[in-house]
Amino acid sequence: MFSGSIPALITPFKDGLIDEAAFCRLVNWQIAEGSSALVPCGTTGEAPTLTSDEQHHLFKLCIDTAAGRVPVIAGCGSNDTQTALWHMQVAKELGADAALMVAPYYNRPSQAGLLAHFSYLAEQVDLPMVLYNVPGRTVTDIKPETVIELARRFPERIVGIKDASGDMTRLTAHRMALGTGFDQICGNDDMALQYNAGGGAGCISVTANVAPGLCAQFQAASLAGDVARAHELNEKLFPLHQALFTDCSPGPLKYALTRVHDWLGEDVRLPLVTCSAEARTAVDAGLAHAGLL
Repeated sequence: MFSGSIPALITPFKDGLIDEAAFCRLVNWQIAEGSSALVPCGTTGEAPTLTSDEQHHLFKLCIDTAAGRVPVIAGCGSNDTQTALWHMQVAKELGADAALMVAPYYNRPSQAGLLAHFSYLAEQVDLPMVLYNVPGRTVTDIKPETVIELARRFPERIVGIKDASGDMTRLTAHRMALGTGFDQICGNDDMALQYNAGGGAGCISVTANVAPGLCAQFQAASLAGDVARAHELNEKLFPLHQALFTDCSPGPLKYALTRVHDWLGEDVRLPLVTCSAEARTAVDAGLAHAGLL
């Protein structure tokens, strides 16, 4: 259902407000450069500091601007099941193609709680879900047995996972149980080469915000089995992948975007701050290595 290079879009801010014109321009640029789907309001989009009204407005801006050219996977996750349900209902009404659903954070549900949470959402809203497992941020880990049970219960609702666990063995566990129809999407740019080789379908990417063309070319080569070209592009992008996490994301990414576009600023919302001088140096080097400066 979903594959290739899928940017987890930044949310541009200006004077404390969403810069709507810049966001729509970013969406159009991403599509023109070959991104295969779009994710508004994920971690990279600073979803925790968006109001619900802002989040829903970004859904609409992304969906309306994409205008059916690529799918939109709306970031609808919450640690409150009813809030997640509300976001999904709005995304569905606005025309999103799917919802990205992060594991509930902070309140640390058990695997039984995760099953109940995602099952309830699948039963309530007719919208495909891509699970999002990022235990480094949420503490909660969606274990393979839970993913497998959810996908078996709701094959038309639980259609894939964005896996940022860093555990490559889960690819095989999911694949053996669910086959190739369940989309396994990497959540770490610097692991995407190995992930696709293990049966992955693509990457929900930070780096694609600033290097959409290169990321799309890398994914196309990797998924087509062009190993030499995939390695070449991966090595071109690898220093940038790492540089974008030399300070709290998306600070380095927003700085990187100011280096390639004069219509994007680097404002972030507290408690995040703009990135350090050391991060800027690393980003500049990564951009230069990728041929983007």
